[in-house]
Amino acid sequence: MKGVVFTEFLEMVETKFGLETVNEIIEQSELKSEGIYTSIGTYDFSEMQSLIGSLSTHTSIPVDDLIYVYGEYFFNYLISTHPKIFEHYKSPAHFLKSVEGHIHVQVRKIYPDAELPTFEVSEVTDNIMEMTYSSPRALYKFAEALIVKTFAFYKHKITISFNKLKKDGTLVKFTITHNGKQ
Repeated sequence: MKGVVFTEFLEMVETKFGLETVNEIIEQSELKSEGIYTSIGTYDFSEMQSLIGSLSTHTSIPVDDLIYVYGEYFFNYLISTHPKIFEHYKSPAHFLKSVEGHIHVQVRKIYPDAELPTFEVSEVTDNIMEMTYSSPRALYKFAEALIVKTFAFYKHKITISFNKLKKDGTLVKFTITHNGKQ
């Protein structure tokens, strides 16, 4: 997993829970890296699992809720570091349809060893879209937060639901119902 995911996670923890919490979860997690990350490094996903688990224990917030909150936080990081990316797309649906064919292609050019999830997008009706998320990391709550934030960025109201196609969350179908503009 790319280091930027770790560095931004720890920044989120510091922002929301304080530096003391960052230090505590790093100590509790017994990390091979000792919690020292660079944004361009690559680290074992088990370290992220350990950090999230330690944060959940420390805060009594369920893991899935923390992953969702981190997805929201990471979206803001993407906006701040790549502000023009959303300008290329007319709508949130157009943007989400481009993730596999354009955005992930560009990410792989920068980070050839990046292990990215895959998304299949299909429109069921004019106002219903389905996205199938696939990743061995089962971070579908992170993906859900990114989807919700994408629609909010374009000022579109949605209702989103998901169905785990695999019990472990490695294959999940999101159903997104567009409820108009805000």
